[in-house]
Amino acid sequence: MSAERTPESGIPGEPGTNGPRHRGKGHRRKPRSRRRKGLIVTAWTAAGIVALGGTGVGYLYFKLNGNLESVDIDQALGTDRPEKADDGSENILVLGSDTRAGGNKKLGGGTDDGSARSDTAMVVHVYKGHKKASVVSVPRDTLVERPECTDADGTVHDAASNVMFNSAYSTGGAACAVKTVESMSGLRMDHYLEVDFSGFQELIDELGGVEITTTEDISDPDSHLDLKAGTHTLDGEQALGLVRTRHGVGDGSDLGRIQLQQAFIKALVHQVKDIGVLTSPKKLVDLADTATKTVTTDSDLGSVNSLMAFASGLKGITPAKMNMVTMPVRYDPADANRVLVEETKAQQVWTALKNDRAIPGTATEGTAAGGAKGVVSAP
Repeated sequence: MSAERTPESGIPGEPGTNGPRHRGKGHRRKPRSRRRKGLIVTAWTAAGIVALGGTGVGYLYFKLNGNLESVDIDQALGTDRPEKADDGSENILVLGSDTRAGGNKKLGGGTDDGSARSDTAMVVHVYKGHKKASVVSVPRDTLVERPECTDADGTVHDAASNVMFNSAYSTGGAACAVKTVESMSGLRMDHYLEVDFSGFQELIDELGGVEITTTEDISDPDSHLDLKAGTHTLDGEQALGLVRTRHGVGDGSDLGRIQLQQAFIKALVHQVKDIGVLTSPKKLVDLADTATKTVTTDSDLGSVNSLMAFASGLKGITPAKMNMVTMPVRYDPADANRVLVEETKAQQVWTALKNDRAIPGTATEGTAAGGAKGVVSAP
């Protein structure tokens, strides 16, 4: 099928995309009470901050390098994987982890056993030339076929049918999450980035907040979130509330929350590119220190030098060159809290990315959406 003949949601700024967003008027809210749960959602934002921090030498370099944690995905998964693309494009799996220990326990609640789950997953496809990207959110409540996988400790976990997508991470960690995504999509994940809750809040606060505009009131007592329609600069606690709310907008599902998360990511990327951190050496070091403590990477990105090189290749991707969609799904008629993959439409998404093409607009037409689109926009 010819890409030129297909209506495309594609990349912002190219044919078939939506028009410009308009900022509403409003006022800024004061910080609210501490959020119970939160979410890290962006890959290159944290990596970009690390790249800036990497301009230091000596002690700073070793300090940042010591902060990083990595997982050897290649060793855990072996050779039974999709082939790597040879066209210069890259695929990155980004997970927001809901760890039940340490600083995250306070944000995430739950048990004391230190277990974790992936609260959000995004497949980031960076196109050849690294000037634009498509981001595909995978709803955590999607029922999937989880393949047999081996975790980073060498433990083998049996395959399972009709289980929630986020069970892959809670069962076998990063390696199992990667294998499940590769099995679903047929795409090789070149890199893995995982970001935690507590680091997210700290990053937002150190950035001085993130500006978003709401087109309608958002009120969710469970999230301690109360935003009137208008423009707000959210601090870390408020940002956690926004990206975690399920009941304040749309149909109350995970799909509506994903739409808020996608809008927030664009606002966050805009904020990082516009913050001018190089004017303050202390701020630069603080941001780099927090960012390296916040992310877990695959072993190929497990050093400051590698992460710097990776981030440098993403600096040209502006919010206007990011196309964000949700993997095509439909509501499960047997359980309103679950969704099922729209196989034909989802395959359109994965095929487009495999061929380094824009995602066709037909792939997401008529699929379950959550009803929160346009509620939040970036500057």
